[in-house]
Amino acid sequence: MALPRAFLPLRHRTFRTLWLANLASNTGMWIQNTGAGWLMTSLDPSPIMVSLVQAATMLPVFLFALPAGALADIIDRRLYLIGAQAWVLTMALLLAALTFSGVLGPWGLLAITFGIGAGNALNFPAWAATTPELVPREDLVQAIALNGIGFNLARALGPAFGGFAIAWAGAGFAFALNAFTFLWLIVALVLWRRPAAAASTMPKEHFLSAMRVGVRFVAASPALRATILRAVAFFLFTAAIWALLPLVVRRQLHLGPEAFGLMLTAMGAGAVGIGFALPSVRRLLDTDGIAFWGTLLACAGMGLVAAAGHWFPAAIGMVMFGMAWVTVASTLQAVAQMVSPAWVRARAIGIYQLCFFGALSFGAAIWGWVGDAVGLPLGLGSAAAIGAVVAVAVRPWRLDLTGPAAAPSGARLPEPEAPAPELAGVLSADSGRIIEMITYRVDPADRAAFLRRMAEMRRVRLRNGASVWRLYEDVAHPERWIELWSVESWTEHLREAVRLTEDDRAIVAQAAALHGGAAPPEVARFINVVP
Repeated sequence: MALPRAFLPLRHRTFRTLWLANLASNTGMWIQNTGAGWLMTSLDPSPIMVSLVQAATMLPVFLFALPAGALADIIDRRLYLIGAQAWVLTMALLLAALTFSGVLGPWGLLAITFGIGAGNALNFPAWAATTPELVPREDLVQAIALNGIGFNLARALGPAFGGFAIAWAGAGFAFALNAFTFLWLIVALVLWRRPAAAASTMPKEHFLSAMRVGVRFVAASPALRATILRAVAFFLFTAAIWALLPLVVRRQLHLGPEAFGLMLTAMGAGAVGIGFALPSVRRLLDTDGIAFWGTLLACAGMGLVAAAGHWFPAAIGMVMFGMAWVTVASTLQAVAQMVSPAWVRARAIGIYQLCFFGALSFGAAIWGWVGDAVGLPLGLGSAAAIGAVVAVAVRPWRLDLTGPAAAPSGARLPEPEAPAPELAGVLSADSGRIIEMITYRVDPADRAAFLRRMAEMRRVRLRNGASVWRLYEDVAHPERWIELWSVESWTEHLREAVRLTEDDRAIVAQAAALHGGAAPPEVARFINVVP
């Protein structure tokens, strides 16, 4: 029997196994969050200490997103994920043991909660970067949507399981249950037989250098910058629902915690439902349209909640919001993954998630303050209205997945001369900065076209490791141009060729095709010999 289109990624055995294990671990995470928050009300019931439980969970994302992405790119990803889960398992077992023994205090709870959050923060970029390895490209967007469905299922089930576990056997049992779910994920990762990467003669990237290269890649990638901008514009305003919903239920609808749970369930139902419908939506709208109209749907749902005086229209608004949340979040993350080549994908995703969580946290604080200052309906309604206006304003930054035009037929990339034998001994990872230079001869009539190509070349060089890029025009001979860029070491220079994507090669070939000299463009490389 054929699978529905929404479930097609589950036909891939490894993805299915890891998806189920990740669903279990996410459920355990929500069980742990529920248990930690409840336990803190007994250890120290002050509002600030209870709120610090959530802060201890989220803060590691800001601290470790970029380092985690760099590590996930330079270490075998399967082993890295196993290590991150083993850390979380250790912290979860420690938390359970201290709770059962009765020696855990409020600050100890915060410290271990921070440790678990750190493990999850280390896991996020690597896990997101792994999904393209588990499914073919045509299933990637739906696989990410299924990840979102799993997360929302866990968010719906985890607190309920956590509350039952606490009522039945105490917080220690809830923490032990969380540890078990991560043990399940570790077993699934151990059983994953990840295809071996192609052998490389180059050493691993250094940690700090890998982070710098990741930042440069994002800064020089228009598609990724547009994705991050659209994500910030979405999460900054939709964060209002997370900040104000508990107060809307309590003060505006005059209902209790059961109704709050109903609202979250309604949001989860919308998220799960749209996840199944996304394949049909993608046949009607392109990627950019899905993100845009999804944002407007989220703002409409928030507006309905803001205006509601009864639980039913508020629940409808939350269903709309849940549908939009999964649609936009999965679409943006899919674009971030597809425009990032494998060698830098985890770093790019780490920076994307840093901006995503930053916008979400900052937005929650801002809209919480606005709601307190002007009232809940006006505060939430303002977030919805401004969010819709901003969605229109940022739409020119399109989520474009198309590459550049194909390289000219027969075009060749400029090739440098081989290093002189007498210098072979100084060319290493510790050699010092390398300057690279290409000399072009361009017909003055092609000057405008050449400058357009060079603007693209700048991004290509910076994306692939250059720290400086310059273009010079000979003042005496306007047909003569020099493209110059530098990298940190000889090894980084060798990595440039490996990092070039097919799109990058097409851009390089297009620039070289504008060279009009009898000989090909002259390529030279210089090593810094004086510190």
